[in-house]
Amino acid sequence: MNLCTLAYPEISISDFEKIQKFRKLNDIYYHVVEPHITLAFPFSEWDLEPYIAEIKKQSLGFQPFDFCIRCATLSKDAFQDLYHVFLVPDEGYSQILKMHYKLCGNRFFPYRLLNVDFIPHIGIGNSKDPLRCVELVESWNREEFSISGHISALVIANYENDTVETIEDIPLGE
Repeated sequence: MNLCTLAYPEISISDFEKIQKFRKLNDIYYHVVEPHITLAFPFSEWDLEPYIAEIKKQSLGFQPFDFCIRCATLSKDAFQDLYHVFLVPDEGYSQILKMHYKLCGNRFFPYRLLNVDFIPHIGIGNSKDPLRCVELVESWNREEFSISGHISALVIANYENDTVETIEDIPLGE
């Protein structure tokens, strides 16, 4: 298993449809997973039950929170010849960052990739051509936009064979 921890943002239907319409044309992961924020990247070194127990333990104290996204940005993939288009939150950024570091600390720290910057985001596009991604970023940022939402749960998932399978939901604040 390649276990990971995600948060599926609770956003308006119109924002979800706008993101999905864009992803369908520009994101190679469109058919793999719905719009999400990755909090702990996939790794295979843990068995399911200890992984779930550790995520539950590390998520204690985190409360549901709101976020707001007002910009897109470009990011170079650390592992493949690929560039990504990210929607990055203005509000809620620090909550996501703190949650990531808490979840990926302690017992998971040896598996954390310290050579990869963690940028809280919803991925919406990618290409091997960086200029294409710049165009995609500019198409989002050309006009003001605001995507507000809420994060109320974490999702333990398995990512294998280009499929993300939900294993368990962990509500925040319980």
